[in-house]
Amino acid sequence: MLASLLILQLEKLVPTINALLSSIFPTPNIEHLINGIGIMKIIEISIAIVKNRENLFLICLRPDNVHQGGKWEFPGGKVKENETPEQAMLRELKEEVAITAVDYRLLERMFFDYGDKQLNLSFFLINQFTGDAFANEGQLMRWVKKADLQKYTFPDANAAVIAKL
Repeated sequence: MLASLLILQLEKLVPTINALLSSIFPTPNIEHLINGIGIMKIIEISIAIVKNRENLFLICLRPDNVHQGGKWEFPGGKVKENETPEQAMLRELKEEVAITAVDYRLLERMFFDYGDKQLNLSFFLINQFTGDAFANEGQLMRWVKKADLQKYTFPDANAAVIAKL
């Protein structure tokens, strides 16, 4: 918690710090400085666990070149500045799989530390949606039974939530 407060204060000083650093280093970057002293920014993530009328769950394969790449995931992504987790979930569903959540609820909020990334995760359970799911980003996409979710490799942060479904 203290690290989060420190990061928020440091972020307010970024322009000033970058100006100071530019007088010393050719290509200053405050994030490298922050990471260099062992402080990581906590990333807000919103995740949509989409269940269709047949009680199948929508999963997508993460690209190999991203964090936790090559693993299956529920649609979702980073919460943008001035956006709530709910708004991010709705936006990500449209962007990634071309659907609009109609009936949904917050299922779980949790913090997860991967060592190289720290995440605040908001998991939403989507029980009804409009549109036909389509992999807008070219990713592999599947509808799977709840019992079959365990056959897929998900990021570790998803394990506790999958167990609750």
